[in-house]
Amino acid sequence: PCCANRVQAEMLTSDSCCSLAALRQHLETRGRAGRVFAGWKLARVAAASLSKTYGNVFTVHFGPRKAVVLAGYETIKDALLTHADEFGERAEIPIFRKMTQGNGIAFSHGELWKVMRRFTLSTLRDFGMGRRTIEVRILEELNSLKQNTWKPFDTKMILNNAVSNVICSILFGERFEYDDPAFLTLLKLLNENTKLLGSPMVLLYNFYPSLGFLFGASKTVLQNINELNAFLQKLFQEHKEEFNENNLTGFVDAFLMKQQQSKKPHTMFHNESLLFSTLDLFAAGTETTSTTVRWGLLLMMKYPEIQRKIQEEMNHVIEPGEMPKLEDRKKMPYTDAVIHEIQRFANIVPMGVSRATPTDVNFRGYVIPKGTEVIPLLTSALNDELHWKTPDQFNPSHFLDADGNFIRREAFIPFSIGRRACVGEGLAKMELFLFFAGLLRKFVFQAPPGVDKSDLDLTADVGFTLNPMPHLVCAVPCE
Repeated sequence: PCCANRVQAEMLTSDSCCSLAALRQHLETRGRAGRVFAGWKLARVAAASLSKTYGNVFTVHFGPRKAVVLAGYETIKDALLTHADEFGERAEIPIFRKMTQGNGIAFSHGELWKVMRRFTLSTLRDFGMGRRTIEVRILEELNSLKQNTWKPFDTKMILNNAVSNVICSILFGERFEYDDPAFLTLLKLLNENTKLLGSPMVLLYNFYPSLGFLFGASKTVLQNINELNAFLQKLFQEHKEEFNENNLTGFVDAFLMKQQQSKKPHTMFHNESLLFSTLDLFAAGTETTSTTVRWGLLLMMKYPEIQRKIQEEMNHVIEPGEMPKLEDRKKMPYTDAVIHEIQRFANIVPMGVSRATPTDVNFRGYVIPKGTEVIPLLTSALNDELHWKTPDQFNPSHFLDADGNFIRREAFIPFSIGRRACVGEGLAKMELFLFFAGLLRKFVFQAPPGVDKSDLDLTADVGFTLNPMPHLVCAVPCE
C-alpha cells in the first residue's frame, strides 16, 4: 500500500455521509474554496482543505479508487520537475480511456505520446504561433462581436464561437460562420461534455466502470464523442480529397503529409491519432481560453475601477483607432498583470489532469507504488499562502512590483508544469491577451440595468472546468 498519509475520504460510498458533512462544513468556513463548491462538487476541492491537516503528500480514496495528492507549489514542482521521470505518465481514467483508446495527445502514453506532442508543438509553431497570423485571426473574430453590443447578452456561446474559430483556423485552415448549424452543434456537444465530465455520474463511472451501463451521463458523453468524431471524419475526408503538399492549410494537412511520408507499416501517424489529436486541440483550445475570458469580463464588471485602469493604460500605449498587438503587451504591465490574476483567481482547472507513476517512487519519504494515480493540486499552488499575499482576493498587484512593473511569479502554474504541461500554453497566452485586451479596447463591460456590481456572483459552475455561473453582460462601445 502507499505509505503516504492515508486519508479516508470515501466520497461516494453509503457510509460516507458523516465524513462528507464534516468536510463540507470544513470547506464552507475556509473562504473562496468553500463558497465555490457544495454537495457533490466537494470531491473537486476536498483535497485542498485536507492538505492543511494531513500535509502536502497524502492518499485519498474515492470509492475503490485511490490517488496520491500533491499539494503546495514546492511539492508539485519537486514532483513534476525534479522527479519528472517518476511522475511522467498519464493516469488511466476510465471515461477518457473509453473515449480515446489511448490515442491523441492528452491521454496517450510512452512513445506515441512523445511523437504526438513533438509533432503538435512543431505544427502549432508553424500554423498558429506567428504573431501577425494570430493577430489577424483574432481581430477578425473581434469584429464579429459588434452585433451584440448594448443589449444584455450571455457571453458563453459567442465567446466559444470566437475562440473556437481561432483554433479551427489552425487545425483546418478555415473558420465557420457563427450561425452555421454544424458548427453550433459541434460547440453544443463540446459544452455538454465539458459539463458532464465533472458530474457525479461520470465520477461514479470512473470508480465503477464495469457498471457503466447504469450511468446515463457516461453514455451521453460517449454518444457526443461519436457525433464529434463523425463531424471531424467528414472534414478529414474533405482535406484528403483536396490535399496539396505544396499548400498545407493547417494541422490536419500537416498530419496527412506525415502519413504519406511514413513508410512504416505501423506508423504512429494513423487515423485514430489524427482524430483524437485534433479533438484534444479543438476541445482544449476552445474551452479553457473562452472560459478564462468569460471570467475576465465578469470580474471587470465586478471591479470597474480595474477595467478603467486597463483602458487608460491602452489609451497611453495604443494609437487612437488601433487594436492591441502582441508587441504592446510588454508596454502594458497592468493589463498583463490583470490577465494573469484572472487565470490565478478563476482557477479553471483546480485539479490538474492526473499523472501516474511508471515505477515505484520514493518521494519525500513516502513510497508510491507503480501505477498509482497522482493528482497535482494546481489550486493549492495558485492559492499558496507562501507565494501569494492575498490568495482569496482578486488582486492584480500579485503580478506587479512597487514601481508598477510586471513580475513573473513562480507559483503561477495554471497550465501545469513539466513534461505533461499544456501543449497549447504558448498559443493560449497569446489568445488571452489579444481577446481580453481587444474586447476592452472596443467595449466597456457593465452589469445589466437593475443589477448592482455587488450582486454579481463569482460562484463557479463546476464541470471538467470551472465556469462562471450563467449571467448577462452589457457591452457598451468605447467612445
